[in-house]
Amino acid sequence: MNILKKLSLAVAALLFAGYAAAQEAPDVLIKRISEDVMATAKSDKEIQGGNPRRIQQVVDEKILPYVDFQRMTSLAAGRYWRDATPDQQKQLTHEFRSLLMYTYSGAISQIRDQKLEYRPLRADPADTEVIVNTQVIQQRGEPIQLSYRLAKSPAGWKIYDVNVLGAWLVETYKGSFAAEISKSGIDGLIKTLADKNKKLAASTAKTAKAS
Repeated sequence: MNILKKLSLAVAALLFAGYAAAQEAPDVLIKRISEDVMATAKSDKEIQGGNPRRIQQVVDEKILPYVDFQRMTSLAAGRYWRDATPDQQKQLTHEFRSLLMYTYSGAISQIRDQKLEYRPLRADPADTEVIVNTQVIQQRGEPIQLSYRLAKSPAGWKIYDVNVLGAWLVETYKGSFAAEISKSGIDGLIKTLADKNKKLAASTAKTAKAS
């Protein structure tokens, strides 16, 4: 097979993969991501050993591409988002993304023998926003209710909010964001998040060195 034909096949495969992702139903997407992450966490010795770099790699590769961080950040910032400059919006989204990456990493590091159950999706095919409900089954303790808000985009469904035990992530951060912006402005919030991320990064590096 000549190089040109190989390239054509490769491009066709990528286009098909992109089309398939765009057509994937939201509940199917959540199940695929969840099962993939759970299976990886349970079988990967580095994750089980608490290697933070490996955990962050899994988060970066398997979860973050399906999250709409700009929308999530704009919702958390509320009415203040419109007052922010494009550069401030970019910085705020970057820092919030980093903070959530550490949050996801912490959750993955706790995966052991949990199982997932998926509730039937109650949505119309024409809907562009849906909620997918799941729960985490543990050997000890009550099930953990876990829900996702997703919106349909040209690239497929994207997660823009997560609910754990009845609390939506965006709403949880909205109050603290508003308080910080009222006190120190958008730049103050960006600095607060950046400082927190630096501490988390230092803690992660220390853990990685120890392991």
